[in-house]
Amino acid sequence: MPHLARVFQSGNSQVVRLPREFRFNVERVEITQEGDALILRPHVQAGEPWSPLKAALARGMSEHFRASGRVQSEQQDRPELDTVFQ
Repeated sequence: MPHLARVFQSGNSQVVRLPREFRFNVERVEITQEGDALILRPHVQAGEPWSPLKAALARGMSEHFRASGRVQSEQQDRPELDTVFQ
């Protein structure tokens, strides 16, 4: 079920009041738009190695991510490659 948030003006800025369960523990967020959806992500300082990956791992995976498991194909027998990788 979607949550609702209040939108209002504060000076020349538009403000969205996030419900408690969606609040950030950062000073800045990145905003991107996909279609009519706005996506907010914690801002990660540029220059730190692997910072986007570290931030994604800290957020964790959705409970729906690979809920049905991983489909592994059968191992292929390719003898012509045996000589290449000796």
